[in-house]
Amino acid sequence: MGIDDDSDIAGNLQIGPTTLGMVRIHVEGGGISLPLDFEPDEAEEIAEELRAAAEAARRIADEKRPPRRRDGRG
Repeated sequence: MGIDDDSDIAGNLQIGPTTLGMVRIHVEGGGISLPLDFEPDEAEEIAEELRAAAEAARRIADEKRPPRRRDGRG
């Protein structure tokens, strides 16, 4: 499965600090429980990648959105 493939799998995502000073991203779904631990610097890099992906997704959505009508009806 690739990043842009559709999926019907529902999942749960939790993010938080551990008692060992790591940042844990815990992913659950489809019968899988996957805890992923990262150093704080790595977690900040992941956060930057998430922000960049969100900005790119907004641009894509804006390009697909039909232009607004000038008469105010849509």
